[in-house]
Order: sequence, then C-alpha cells, then structure tokens
Amino acid sequence: MSEKLWGGRFEKSTDEMINDFQASIDFDKRMYREDIEGSTAHAKMLAAQKIISDDDAQKICAGLQKIRESIDAGKFEFSVALEDIHMNIEKALTDSIGAAGGRLHTARSRNDQVALDTHLYIRRQVREIQRLIVDLQKALVNAAEKNRDVIFPGYTHLQRAQPILFAHHLMAYFSMLQRDFDRFSGVYQRADIMPLGAGALAGTTFPIDREFVARELNFNAIYSNSLDAVSDRDYLLEFLSAASILMVHLSRFSEEIILWCSREFSFVELDDAHCTGSSMMPQKKNPDVPELVRGKSGRVIGHLMALLTTVKALPLAYNKDLQEDKEGVFDALDTVKFSLAVFAQIVAGMKIRRDNMRRAVEEDFSNATDLADYLVKKNLPFRQAHAVAGKLVHYCIERGVYLKDLTLAEFKTFSNLFDADIHDAIKPETCVASRNSQGGTSPAQVDLQIVAAKKWIKHHEHID
Repeated sequence: MSEKLWGGRFEKSTDEMINDFQASIDFDKRMYREDIEGSTAHAKMLAAQKIISDDDAQKICAGLQKIRESIDAGKFEFSVALEDIHMNIEKALTDSIGAAGGRLHTARSRNDQVALDTHLYIRRQVREIQRLIVDLQKALVNAAEKNRDVIFPGYTHLQRAQPILFAHHLMAYFSMLQRDFDRFSGVYQRADIMPLGAGALAGTTFPIDREFVARELNFNAIYSNSLDAVSDRDYLLEFLSAASILMVHLSRFSEEIILWCSREFSFVELDDAHCTGSSMMPQKKNPDVPELVRGKSGRVIGHLMALLTTVKALPLAYNKDLQEDKEGVFDALDTVKFSLAVFAQIVAGMKIRRDNMRRAVEEDFSNATDLADYLVKKNLPFRQAHAVAGKLVHYCIERGVYLKDLTLAEFKTFSNLFDADIHDAIKPETCVASRNSQGGTSPAQVDLQIVAAKKWIKHHEHID
C-alpha cells in the first residue's frame, strides 16, 4: 500500500523517478507562509461552522505556528516524497498533533489550496515590486533634478535629432515606470480573489463559510464559479505580461546606458561598484549590470510565452500541467526584483559627462528644425522652410562647418528672411527653451514633470 497521504486507492508506492519528476517542493516551498496562513484561516472557519471542534482548531493553529517557526529558522526538513509544500506541512502537522491534523483538509482540495497559496503569494510580491518601482522612480527624479540644466542630443533612428534636456530623457523612463506600476495594480486586483472553498472542482458538501475565510485573508472578492477558481491562471499571465513589459523598459534603458558608457558617446560613466574589468585588457570598464538586465528581459518574456502555451489547450478544471505555472513565475519575480533594485543603484551612482553632451549638441545639425521654424515664424510655408534648412545643412557639410559657424551673409544667400537674431535662435539653449508645448523639453515643462512626479511618488511610496 502507498504511504502517500492520498494513497488509500493505491497498492504500490510511487516509482522514485516519478516522485522526482512530479514533485514541486523544491520550488513551491517558498510559499510556506501563504500555505500556513491559508490553512490557519481554513481551520478557524471549520471550527466556526462546527465542522471540527474548537479544541482541534486550536491545536491545528498552534501546530501550524510551530511549523512556521521551524521553517523560518531553517530547521524544517522538506521531503520530495511528499511532493509539495501542502503535503509537507500537513504531514508535519499530523505527526506533531495527531488526529486533529488529519481534520485540517476537511472541505478543501490541494487544487483550491494551491490556488489560494499562489493568489496570496502574488499579492504580496506585487506590492514588493511596486515599492521597488517607486524606488527607481525616486532615483530618476533625483538625477533629473541634479542635471536639470544639462542639454543632451535627442535621437531618432539612433541619429541625433533635436536637442533636449537630459532630465527630460530621464523623466520619459519615469513615465514608463508609472504605467508599469499601474499594470501591477491590475495584477493585484485580479489576484485579490479567493479560490478556497471550490474544492477539487465542484465545491463541497460541508457548510463552509467562504466569506469568513475571505475576511481572515483580506480578500476583496471570492470566485463565483468553482471550476474557474481552480483552473484560473489569468492573474499569473497578467503578472508575467506586466513583468515582461517592465523588463522591456529596463532593457531599453540598459541599451542606452551601455551606449552612453562607450568611448564613442562618453555621455555617462557608471560607478566602479557597478562594473567589471577584463581578464586580458586592463583598460576595460564593462557595464555588465545593464547588460545582464538587458539579457534577463528575454528570460522573463520566455516565461510568459511558456505559460501561455501551457494554458492554451487545457480542459477544465485542474490539470497537473498547471504545476508548471510556478517555476517561471518565481524566476520572473526574482529577476524583476533584482533588476529594479540594481537599476536604482546604477542611476544614483551614474556620473553625467555634461561637457560631452554639450559638445554633441553643438557639433551636429540637430538645430536644423529650429532654423526651419525660424523661417516659418516669418511667414514662410513650412515645406519651403524645410527645404531651405536642408540646403543650408548640405552647404555646411560640404565645407566642414556647422550652422552656428555661418555668417549672416551666408544665411541670406539662402533666404532674405534671415536676420541677425538667427544665431541666437539656433543656440541649444534657445532650441530647448522654445519647446514649451505641454509635455515638451523646455525647462518649464520639465519642472512641471518633476513636480508632478514628486507628488505621484508621495502618494504611492507607502502602498500597503
């Protein structure tokens, strides 16, 4: 006869290879707090409903607390033969308190139990991720404030396009992270639904009180359909989707930092603590951390694709395939939390080479649009002004000079609308200050962004 807790139906023990293949304890043991919290609430409800005695419920709750203390202290021995965190804890409980421990699983299944644990775990982890997002946003705002007067070449197609404030560029990532934060709020909302009480798939014959358990565990809602409760993994798919988008944002930022650190750009220098050297080339200072973040983004995206593929053809309700939801989710959680934490340090420790940025906007033609706008403001149609500016750029390239180097007489050979104020009109400071449209790169608009960002951070940094 099998020694499993579910082994009454079986005459043989499970093959050891099958034990190893199907066991999830190596990764789902990280949910022990949630498993114990859910079991404690379930035991209290069973007693309140007179399904088990108050004495048994007290023994169960006390036994579970001791098991938690043992796991917290690193003294608990997990068994692969017991398959998962649920069976490991239930077996330890029964060994500790006797028959009362065997009553804990009344009116529930591992199907709704694992769903409950995962909902509880994701809720907690989402809040941790949101706190880390805010920490990175703080670092971005601090860097933007410190460098609010630094002019920087804005790019399109990785070609210099128009001068902008470096603070404006940093605040673009603040906005991306703001959307990431909101996406994780949606994940929390979908995780904040309690599945316990669904049983294996059809509910239970016992007079349970699901509202009682929901209150104990601070759930905002309860699954209205037992089949959906045990088979739903939408909230995990949403988590992995939000995590993937966040990692894509960090990957884009990583790519820019890697470029900016290169000799060809030399716009920033990372702190020595965030770089490594070369075993062969003594001059190297490699931006390994942003490279790793950029690489790990593919890993998180892969977990999303894997779970989508796992779930796409599953019939209702529970299938063992769903055990595959956890490893990818847990790895994505660890990756996202590491990436956010380390990025906040990178931004805080990043040295800005403002002189090189200034040189970049002076020794290019990113002020050509402003030259065209100058003519438009003198009533020349934009398309004609665009053509004049293009011809002037070509003229400069042929002579190895920039627009700022031309004399007024040279400007006038292309249009009589040019006056002595043209040189001021195409200075980087003027180009930036003139872009004062809402959300633009002018100092006034960037200041508004920073003020709004600080207000947003104050409202969200203490999220429960």
